[in-house]
Order: sequence, then C-alpha cells, then structure tokens
Amino acid sequence: MKVAICTLGCKVNQYESQAMERELLRRGHALAEFDAPADAYIINTCTVTAVSDKKCRNLIRRARKQAPEAVVAVCGCYAQTDPQAVAELGVDLVSGSAGRMDFLDRLEGQLASRGAPVVAVDRAMARREFERLSPGGPAGRTRAMLKVEDGCAYFCTYCIIPYARGPVRSLPMAEAVDQARQLQEAGYRELVLTGIELSSWGRDLAGRPTYLELIEAVCRAVPGMRVRLGSLEPRTVTPEFCRRASALPNLCPHFHLSLQSGCDATLARMRRGYDSKRYEQSIQLLRAAFPDPGITTDLIVGFPQETQEEFDQSLAFVSRCGFSAMHIFPYSPRPGTPAADMDGQVPKPVKEARVQAAAQVADELRQAYLERQVGRTVPVLFEEQRDGLWQGHAPNYVLVRAEGEGLHNQVRSVRLIAADNDGLLGELIP
Repeated sequence: MKVAICTLGCKVNQYESQAMERELLRRGHALAEFDAPADAYIINTCTVTAVSDKKCRNLIRRARKQAPEAVVAVCGCYAQTDPQAVAELGVDLVSGSAGRMDFLDRLEGQLASRGAPVVAVDRAMARREFERLSPGGPAGRTRAMLKVEDGCAYFCTYCIIPYARGPVRSLPMAEAVDQARQLQEAGYRELVLTGIELSSWGRDLAGRPTYLELIEAVCRAVPGMRVRLGSLEPRTVTPEFCRRASALPNLCPHFHLSLQSGCDATLARMRRGYDSKRYEQSIQLLRAAFPDPGITTDLIVGFPQETQEEFDQSLAFVSRCGFSAMHIFPYSPRPGTPAADMDGQVPKPVKEARVQAAAQVADELRQAYLERQVGRTVPVLFEEQRDGLWQGHAPNYVLVRAEGEGLHNQVRSVRLIAADNDGLLGELIP
C-alpha cells in the first residue's frame, strides 16, 4: 500500500514520523506525498495551541476530501488530548502520543478489513515507559535526530503538553550512546538530541544521571559527528555546564533557550520557574564559554494581562539579549490550561500589532548577528543544492550557501563573504 504522512509540531513528532516511515518501508509499503494519491493518510498531530488544533482538523478534512476511499489515521498530541473531537471528523483510526508500532499494526488491519473506526488512545500515561523507536532519518539526509526523552513535569499555565505527553521518561544512556554510534556508522554527519523537555533527561533513571552527562557520553562516542542540542531549560546552563560542554569539540555552539517573555510579571503568570535575571545569566555564561554562539529563543506575546508596559519591557530585554534568531507567537488560548481561564485576555488586534513589533526587533537582531559572521571561516555541513548553490549549516546553525560540486553530506571550510536575508554567502576554501 501507499502511505502519506503529514507531521505537525516539534522535532519529537518529526522523529516519530520518521520512525514510522522507516517501519512502513521495512514492512514492504511505499511512501507518498501528502497531496498525492495514497491508500492511507497519517496525520501526526500537535496540540501546543488552539491554533495547532485547528491546523490538525483542517488537515484531517483535507485528507478525507481528497481521498474519500482511503484510510485516514490520526496520532499524536491532539489525538491524545481530544480523541473524540478527532473521531467525529470521520477518521478511521485514532491513536495518541505513544505506541507508534501498535498504531501501524492497527493501520494495516484497517486497510485489510475496512472495518468500523477504531479509537485506541492510552490514557494511563503515568505507567508509560520510554518508547523505543529505530533511530535515523529519510535516506539521503545528512542530519539525524535521536529522541532521548519524552514527557514534561513543569505545567506552565499556557501549555497542554504535560497532559498530552505524560511524565518524564528517559532513554537510558547506554542505549542512547549505542543508537548514536549506529547513526554515525550509517553515514550521518550530524546528530540532534531531541525530547519534549530535554533538561529533565535522567530524572527517572537509577542514580539520576544528568543531561550534561548524557551530552558528554554521546559526544565522546561519536567523534565523527557534530552533536546539536534541542531546546534547553535556561536553568540548565550553569558554570559547570558551560565548562564541561565547551570542552567537547564536536558539540555545536548553538543553544535554544526558550524565553517566552522578558517581563518578570508575565513569566510568573506563565509559571516558568525563572526570572529575566536568571535567564540573562545563562546567556552571559554561554557567551563567556563559547565564541559568539548562536542563541535562539521562543517568545509569546499578548499573554493574558500583558500590558503595553510589560510588552515594552519584554521587547527591551530581548534586544539586550541579542538573539541570533527568534520564533514569535501570539498567545493562543488552549482549552484545559489555566491561562485560558485567566482574566485580561488581550484582544487579537493588539496581539497582532505586538507580533509585528517583536518580529521587527528579531529581524534586526538576526541581521546584526549575521553581519558579525562575515569574514570568518567556518565548517559547513552541506545538505542540498538549491537555486544553483549548495546550502548547509555552520555549527552555530546559520544557513550558508556557496558554489561547488557534489557537496552533499560533506563538511567543508567556508569563508563567509556576505549576509543576506536568509543567511550567509560564502566561498569554499580549497
């Protein structure tokens, strides 16, 4: 059969979709593009905001409309938190955020029998163990993701993910190291450690090993690969973290520290667990340990009760931090979270105006960071050719484009000669 998969949301979802793709191919099935004819359509859903839920519903309707006779199967976080709403859209199979291989078994059963719709969502998340999936990515890729953690225990007031993903579960260190070695042997040149809340890795394991210990073990196990980290909780960054991390030559100097707001009053309403002073300390520590690292972040604007003064304070803090890139989101009420029931919901036009103001600051910061890179020589892992130029990423995750021949999956030294809107232009050093 032909199966098409569409994935929404985070890198964990992408990793799990890639694992399903590999398993489907192993079972003798073929993969199709989501807008092409297929026997089955899988939508791997996200539920981080109400907007995410809406996107999921639209994709489900689209799949059902374009292929009325196909099996439509839905899994992921939205299916976990609201399986009934998903089932009511005419879906043949509903699963949640775990049991991906069981989900594929049921999908094959639905294709064979065309039986009644099935809703199979595991609600007993507290009893879950870490779901082990085969590592790697699609054929021809240069970068592989390795999921080492699932679940979250922080319960920020705007976030439904702890309910969708359950408690923290960690892949044991020995297994993570073994999977990293397999990926290096398979030819991947870069490894991305992914998880729902990576900084919590190890808290459920015997002896409570730390995420820093995992990073060190993986980096030392695969000296031929660049190792890139997923999002870090800001309080993870301590003097010891920076001292030990900066001693790892294959660890990429790119750190994503989710901020969400630069205003302490807003951070408290979000229940983030840190204030702007602690966050700024993390940035200062990273910049002292790594030469001009890429530091990226997320920002939510228009959170309930956010005044213009609080927004201005947040924007001033962002400017002071000097991020290399930012993801900016207008607050979207998520039913089932405390923030959705807070007084003082910010009107949509105000949120839109604040998004535009924050985006302008983010663009200015990104351009300033790019221009600082001009004149440097960096190793670039080339991934694909586009518009006549090869493109790839430097260790700090800046996109670099250069002329060349057959550069796929090669790491080459590149002199950076100019900045543009998308990244940097460079020239290969012979």
